[in-house]
Amino acid sequence: MKLVRALVVFLLLVTSLLLLERSVSAQVCTEISNLTERIGCFEKELGRLGAQSKTLANQIAQFDAQIRLTTLKISQTEEKIALLGGRIDQLEGSLDALSTAFSSRAVETYKMSRVGDPLLILISAPDLNGAVSRFHYLQRIQEGDRDLLSRLQSAQTTYKEEKTDQETLQAELEKQKANLDAQKRAKNALLSQTKNDEKMYQQLLAQALAEKAAIERALVSGVKVGPVKRGDPIGLVGNSGYPGCSTGKHLHFEIRKNNAWIDPAPYLQNKSVKDDQNGGNMVAIGSGNWPWPIEDTVRLTQFYGHTPYSWRYTYSGGIHTGFDMVSTSSDVIRAPADGNLYKSAQSCGSSVINIVYIDHGDNLISLYLHVQ
Repeated sequence: MKLVRALVVFLLLVTSLLLLERSVSAQVCTEISNLTERIGCFEKELGRLGAQSKTLANQIAQFDAQIRLTTLKISQTEEKIALLGGRIDQLEGSLDALSTAFSSRAVETYKMSRVGDPLLILISAPDLNGAVSRFHYLQRIQEGDRDLLSRLQSAQTTYKEEKTDQETLQAELEKQKANLDAQKRAKNALLSQTKNDEKMYQQLLAQALAEKAAIERALVSGVKVGPVKRGDPIGLVGNSGYPGCSTGKHLHFEIRKNNAWIDPAPYLQNKSVKDDQNGGNMVAIGSGNWPWPIEDTVRLTQFYGHTPYSWRYTYSGGIHTGFDMVSTSSDVIRAPADGNLYKSAQSCGSSVINIVYIDHGDNLISLYLHVQ
């Protein structure tokens, strides 16, 4: 019993030290006055946290550091936009002044040029010295006009470039704000899904790893059914793998190229789908020529990449490796392209998950998880 008590005390002490170290590191970053250096500090802090063992406290700390980092980057972008806006205002004033000056000079120069013929200057001048003086004066006026025109053209070019930079920064700002909203949703989802319980957190991580292992086994041991054509039915949307590797009826659609998962959007046709991940609005997704594997209306419950639920996919760096979707009209799954069809049933925790996949050739595979 003494040994057990000593071990418990040791673990509590280690946990307390880790929490104190994390708090001190974040506090050090917060106290840095220079914005760029503070951003660099939080980037290092994220790297340090990412290298530590995966615990719920560590995951929360990573979300907090990422939220602070994104907030700082938003402030930095807003400062750049404000500074650029001031320069653009100055350029607009300079452009107006230069344009007005050039217009006035152009009119006067035109008038002078009408009598600027060397023969007319020579005839109208009182003497040769006067003619030479008038000719040189006209040359200086024309040189001044050329210089003014050059400055005007340069100011116009700079103005266009800085307006483009301003638009680029504004787009970056909107992207950063969207990222910040997504990070906050992900943290809230983490706390909601785990109930702030370490055991639940580790269980969800284990489920994600079990699903990955099931896919890898299926790719090795899947049974070949035969060739399929684009549009052929290949299965029904289901909930196989529940409760070990599924939280509800849906299709997990994944594409692998050269054994690496990739975003399905560039392969799928452009379609308006219901974005259930981010509030339920209709959004256009896709830029390829593959039809979607299920029929309209498609509800996309989780995108590819960083999502409010993807924190559990530690093996992919926190990236959800496909699209999760359901249809409001049909459970039929259809082949998006020709290939050879394979089927597999694999253990996933305490459950069995049914996986269908198509080998399209050229090291391209599409996978369909949780089928009936």
